[in-house]
Amino acid sequence: MLRVVVCVSGGGTNLQALIDGVKNGNIRNTEITGVISNNCGAYALKRAEDAGIPSFCVSPKDYESRIDFNEALIARIEELKPDLIVLAGFLVILPERLIQLYPERIINIHPSLIPSFCGTGYYGLKVHEAALERGVKVTGATVHFVDEGTDTGRIILQKAVEVLPGDTPELLQRRVMEQAEWVILPQAVDEIAMNEMIK
Repeated sequence: MLRVVVCVSGGGTNLQALIDGVKNGNIRNTEITGVISNNCGAYALKRAEDAGIPSFCVSPKDYESRIDFNEALIARIEELKPDLIVLAGFLVILPERLIQLYPERIINIHPSLIPSFCGTGYYGLKVHEAALERGVKVTGATVHFVDEGTDTGRIILQKAVEVLPGDTPELLQRRVMEQAEWVILPQAVDEIAMNEMIK
């Protein structure tokens, strides 16, 4: 059984896709053992609670230094003994020590087709604003392993989504979530759980 810890900062729609995937059997051989947020007001924590999943807030605001926060985050994750850490809209730069502790055991969902619109500064609506500004006809989402770079880890899955005339960043964000993120993130976890992706 793959033990998964999900880290999330906001509403938790990708977390919900994972919860639903485990519940309906689309994600096999997997248990979500904990949800961690850096934002104590994140709706994702309520989603976890509703699903009976232990949830925790580890906020940088509660620590005197970034080093203290990093150590607290690592300690909380280690307590949960994950086989896989899923970053589902987690707007925190991970401590390098955490990445080294879990090589190719941390995955992230990014709302573009990497290498387009990724790296430092590309998150949330900013990604979709950039895609519309550039005039691309196709965008999408990527699930990738996390390494020390920003969005530079090995790609696991990608799914393309059409950009439509009249799209706003908000409309495009919603379509990318519905047609790509909520599809490939559960698929990637399932494939890892079934030992199809890990080297």
